[in-house]
Amino acid sequence: MQKRLFFVPLAVIVFILYFTVFGDRGLLRINHLHRDLDETQKRLSQLKEENDQLKREIAALQSDRRYLESIARRDFGLVRSNEVVYQFTPQALTAAPQAEAPAPAAVQPAPPAAAVKQPPAAASKQPPAGGARKSP
Repeated sequence: MQKRLFFVPLAVIVFILYFTVFGDRGLLRINHLHRDLDETQKRLSQLKEENDQLKREIAALQSDRRYLESIARRDFGLVRSNEVVYQFTPQALTAAPQAEAPAPAAVQPAPPAAAVKQPPAAASKQPPAGGARKSP
């Protein structure tokens, strides 16, 4: 009889402790909810920062002409009429530093065909192709 009276309060205490630790409102669940709350607050602060950045960008797009121009240049490749555009090949950009890369070519409209031809007098003044010169 003495043992039976000892097990009843022990069973009640174990029952209460079980639900205190493992129940729906137990310590483990509270700990899990606190971690979720911390992660949600971090995500909220990141989203607020991103929202502020987007608001600043909207304001700049509405009022800053230089920002609009930089977007047009970067995203759409637009240039002004008096600018010269240099285009680099990927091979020239990844070339080793000791190898001298050729100078970039400027993209400009081609001159008329008549302007490209050399006059006959200029062609006769050039030295022979072998590199030999006449000595005086």
